[in-house]
Parts: sequence; C-alpha cells; structure tokens
Amino acid sequence: MEQIAIKQSGYHIQRGRVAEVTTLTETEKLFRVVLPNGAPLDHDPGQFVEVSLFGVGEAPISICSSPTRRDSFELCIRAAGRVTAALHKLTTGAEIGIRGPFGVGFPVIPMEGGDILLIAGGLGLAPLRSLVHYIIDNRRDFGKVDILLGCRDAESMLFSAELTYWHKRIDLNFCCSVDQAAAEWEGNVGLITALIPGINLDPQKTIAVSCGPQPMYRFVIDELLKKGIPEAHIYLSLERHMKCGLGKCGHCQIDNLYCCQDGPVFNYPTIKKIKGAI
Repeated sequence: MEQIAIKQSGYHIQRGRVAEVTTLTETEKLFRVVLPNGAPLDHDPGQFVEVSLFGVGEAPISICSSPTRRDSFELCIRAAGRVTAALHKLTTGAEIGIRGPFGVGFPVIPMEGGDILLIAGGLGLAPLRSLVHYIIDNRRDFGKVDILLGCRDAESMLFSAELTYWHKRIDLNFCCSVDQAAAEWEGNVGLITALIPGINLDPQKTIAVSCGPQPMYRFVIDELLKKGIPEAHIYLSLERHMKCGLGKCGHCQIDNLYCCQDGPVFNYPTIKKIKGAI
C-alpha cells in the first residue's frame, strides 16, 4: 500500500531505457524511451514528465508522442541547460529516471466531432505533435484538421521529414511560415499569425489549440477571435519554468494557478484576465 501511495503522489521514479536517439537540429534531439516490461506511460497528449539523471538533476520535458503508441514514448529535448545538455550525451541503452506523467493535457474527448485548428510556434511543435499523432490515429473521430507552424528559419524546423508527410496527406491541411528565409526556401515568409486569416473554417465547429512562446499568444488569440471562434473553443499550452511537477516549489505559479498541475494546457477564458499568463 505504501508503494502505491508513493506512485500516486508523483514522487515515484520509474527506470526508463533510451531505445533510440535521433538528431533533429543542432540543438534538439528526439529520444524514444521504453519503461520496464514495455509498460505504457498512460499519458494524455499535452502532458509532460520529469526526466532525471543520477548525479546531474531533473528536468520537465513535454511528451511528443501519442498515448496510442503503447510500447514506448518520445521526448524532444533541447540542450538548454546542465541537465538537458547531459541528456544529449546519452546513447541507445542508457537509463534515465521518469516521474509522471503530470499536468492537464489537451481535451481530446470534448474535441471529438469538431474541426481542429492547431497552431505551433518553434519548440511548441513538440507537445502539439502528441495531439497531431493522436488525431491521425483516431482520424474518423475528428472533422477538418488545419495545422499551422511558425519557425525562425528552415534549419530550426523540427520533424522536417514528418512535416512533409503531413503536407502530403489529403485529410490534413498543413501550412508553414518562417521568419527568415534562405534563397532556396519556397514557402511562406512572415509571422505565423499571417496564416490564420487564410484558413477556411466554421468558427462554431472549430476548436483551436496553440502552443509556442508566450509573446505569440496575444496575436494568435486576436486573429482567432477575428475569425469568430468562441473564447471557450481556444486552448493554450503555456511554457513556464516548471521544476517539481507537483505544485510544491512555486516555480511555475501564475497568480493562483500552477502550470504543472492546473496546466500546462488551459482554456483561454480561465486565464485571459490573469496578469502574466499571456
């Protein structure tokens, strides 16, 4: 009973094994992780885990694969600090500690039957990818799907081969824009918000989900409201400096909310009047 209580409290650490490492960009790598006996992580799209290395530390990382993949899960990790830099040095077979999953994910059940508009900026594509994969694996449960991606440049674009596959699918509408374009770039140039007006949608049927840097959200929300999408149909995944994952340390506190427990996915009406949320 004591071990079950520890596990349910969020303090329990499972041993994960790195089954595969893929370099995505100069700063991001994709890790496929397997739990003991191939047990599923049982997460929701949009949740995160705490990843630890003995003697180094622990870091919160968004899960970027769908729970429909039961034998393993994937983490997109940017080398941005001591722990993540150490994780980047790992190779296949290495052991890591996993706590979680934590937080509130995307509302996949209420989204069923609706049209879906997904808007990602930069590294925000990683957690949003978990939702894209979930939708693809349950494609008949959803209506029209539009995916908009904004990146600094083509070199920083995550999952480039996968994006080509999304673009070729006839049941997805994928569109991308970069801030800075090289001479060979043939796509859109400019802010991601410039893509929203061109999307043909039924506002009352559309659920909009956005994930990216905080400064992007105000402009995205303005464009979504101009399209007539109800505020209650807008969901945002907030990026904050989460630490413990349990709502204890206060690192990710926004007024009376904790990103690690009340989020990271929030319905827009819940946070629109909270100072510092967006």
